[in-house]
This record gives sequence, C-alpha cells and structure tokens, in this order.
Amino acid sequence: MSDTSASSQRPVGLPRIDDRDWRQFTLGQRIQQLEVEGYLVLPDLLNADHIARLKEQTARFETTHVDYSVHQRGRQSIQFTGGAITELIAYPPMIEFLKILCGAQIVLMSYDYSRSEPGHPGISLHCDGQPWGSRIFGAEYTCPKLLRVLYYLDDLIPEVSPFRVVPRSHLSFHNEANPYLRYEKHPEEVMVTCKAGSAVVFNNYVFHGNYPNVGAYAREALQLSYRPTWAGPAGDVSPWDAAEVAKLSPAVRELMSDRSARIWIYESGNKPPDMPQQAPGINPSRWERE
Repeated sequence: MSDTSASSQRPVGLPRIDDRDWRQFTLGQRIQQLEVEGYLVLPDLLNADHIARLKEQTARFETTHVDYSVHQRGRQSIQFTGGAITELIAYPPMIEFLKILCGAQIVLMSYDYSRSEPGHPGISLHCDGQPWGSRIFGAEYTCPKLLRVLYYLDDLIPEVSPFRVVPRSHLSFHNEANPYLRYEKHPEEVMVTCKAGSAVVFNNYVFHGNYPNVGAYAREALQLSYRPTWAGPAGDVSPWDAAEVAKLSPAVRELMSDRSARIWIYESGNKPPDMPQQAPGINPSRWERE
C-alpha cells in the first residue's frame, strides 16, 4: 500500500497523481505509509453537515494574504474560535490515530486557517520543520517530531490547489534535504487528490506544498500541528492563554498543555535502573497491524 504509483489517465504535463483508495488501508499500512513515504490521506473523516458547520465559521473569518499572492489567504491562531472549529482539535477519529503513532499523550502546537483562491500560484516545495527556527516559523516548528494535519473542506482536484509532496524526502541525509531549502518543483513530486472531508497527515520534514488554483472555486483547509510530549521545540514557545484554555472542553484541554515542554534525560547513564524490556511503539511489526 506504500506504492505511490500514478493514475494511468493523468493529463499530459501533470505530475504523478496519488489517487489511491485510502479506505482500503489497514492500520499498519497507514502507519507505514506515513512513516516511510512521509504523508497519508485519511479519507471521509468529516461528513457534509460537519463541513457545513466549519464553513459557517470560516466564512466570518477576517483573513490576510501572503506576501507573494493576494489569492492565498489565511488566519493564524484560530484555536479559541469556539464551536466546531475549536472542537476539531480533539476530533476523535484523528486523535485516536495520532495517539497510536505518538503514544497516549500528544501536544497541539498550532492551528491555522488557509484559503487558496482561483489565481493562487501554488506554494513552493518546503519543510515545516526547521531545527533552529526561522523568521517564518519561529520556534514552533523546531520540534524533532511534528505531525501536520490538514483537513480539507473542499474537494482537492488537479485544478484546485491539491497537495504536492516529494515522497521519502524526509528520510534523506543529503545536503539537498536541508529543511531550510525551497524548490520550485521536483521531477518526482506527487500530486495528492481527495474528497472534501478528508485529511492529509504528513511529517514536518517532508518536502511539500500545493499546486496553483486554476479552477472555479476556493479551497479551504484547517491546519493543525501535533507532536509527542517528549519532542519539544529548541526554544520557548508562547504558552496558550490559560484563561481561554480553561473555557474549553476537557478533551481539547488535554491536548493544549505546555508547548515548550520536552522530556529529556541529560544525566542518564549507560545502564539506568529498571530499564523496560518492551516498547510496542518501536516494534518493527507495527506495520502489520490490522
């Protein structure tokens, strides 16, 4: 299932299109796809009513455009919007999967809204993981392990800003995998299409972006970042507003702990006492789960 073979009927000039039936993946195949290829589609997570409730809120957002196009708009830090937007943070089908990947405790690091309108020129291939920070990302994306989750509220078709990715690029040791680099395009990049209500989950160190919107409608996405509790950032990140967090549901509050916290054992010796003898999270057989 980790094959990224192209759709045999793709239009001339388009990159390979990954339009597999993601519903057929077993749990183990999903884990393998994400860990090895660097990205995964979780289809049909949100039904039409759920999408409509989210869009009712996004329609009221005041947005700003990016520096390279007035047709790529967004809003940052939407975690305290309330309603369906905020509750999506703890959406059970996604959180259950992320806890299998990361363990029982995970931390929300960011939550933003993105809209790619007709005329959007596309986002260049880049990484969302930069180990020493940057002007664009600050310290939020310096975490050694981070998962990006993009919920799509509109159909991803080839003409409407579908996801683009260079599979396995996060595994490379080459200087050309420097996460501070950006690429206009890559000969082995893949176009990912899916239906509205699906989510793309990807490794923060995989090179990715999106394609231009040459279609007839805007493509909306809700973009979240989660990490394992141990994998804190290289520097301090502003804490969540404690008064606002206190107003949230218990399920959402659980995920909004200290964004700067990390678990490290600097003084650990070669033979610490009471070392465990099992660790299912790193089992090679994890890819065989049904």
